Amino acid sequence: MLRKSRLFRLLIAPFFLVISLAVLVFPNSMASSLASLSAHGSSIVGPKKYYLALGDSLAFGYQPDFNFFQGYVDYFYENLEKHGVEHLVNLGCFAESSTTFINGKCPVWYLRKQWYSGSQLENALKFLHSHKGQVSPVTLDIGANDLQRDVKTSNCTISPNFDADLARLDKDLTTVILPQLKRALTVNGKLTGDIVLMNYYDPYQNICPKQVSYIEQFNQHLAHDVEGFGSIGDVYNAFGGSKTPNPNICTYTWMCSRLFHEIHATSRGYSVIASAFEKSIGY
Repeated sequence: MLRKSRLFRLLIAPFFLVISLAVLVFPNSMASSLASLSAHGSSIVGPKKYYLALGDSLAFGYQPDFNFFQGYVDYFYENLEKHGVEHLVNLGCFAESSTTFINGKCPVWYLRKQWYSGSQLENALKFLHSHKGQVSPVTLDIGANDLQRDVKTSNCTISPNFDADLARLDKDLTTVILPQLKRALTVNGKLTGDIVLMNYYDPYQNICPKQVSYIEQFNQHLAHDVEGFGSIGDVYNAFGGSKTPNPNICTYTWMCSRLFHEIHATSRGYSVIASAFEKSIGY
């Protein structure tokens, strides 16, 4: 037993010596690397040939001035190309909810960048199965349209249906959407792609600051839902978090535009969203 213990110490000591020297010489980079490992564990796969983008009008890249080509997906893809990703497949659909994502009949089906019949989930799974082991990352923003009807900005109140609608979204994500995406990304028992679920900024936080706690609750649920499936793209804090008044709302969204006064992100806002994804995924 003494000999084995001594042998163990002889083998393990050099390892800790290397780590200690690395921390002393490169404290900032080492701390960053360890933080990244802590946040992601060993589950990060890395970029592959295809980037698959899924979700609602934000994934589509909608802007009220009809600039549909400076969305967060487009900006994120520019970053991913530097890491070897060659193709973008964007199935995002304007006004998509988790229900229509699963069952089809996206309300604004004609605002899509790729034509397909059936549900967005069905087509995402088809693509993943036909390109096994070649897709990473898969990004998803979904849920805003599930809860938007519960937010009344005219009098800054929340509908009593909020909790029930949030529970339904949780169920759709954790029992259908995320498990099926993860299974489709698993080849021979090995996960071959990364999933990143986006949380949401609050376009109404300067108008109805008392509703901020509800968007925070919504985002907490999204973070919990994605556990075990992937990581969260923290857009909420990238947009300034819960601080009110939040000056970023006027620059990152169209809410202060006299012409449009609209909830969607501006090109600058979409760039910030893309950066949040880059920070989350770590490549």
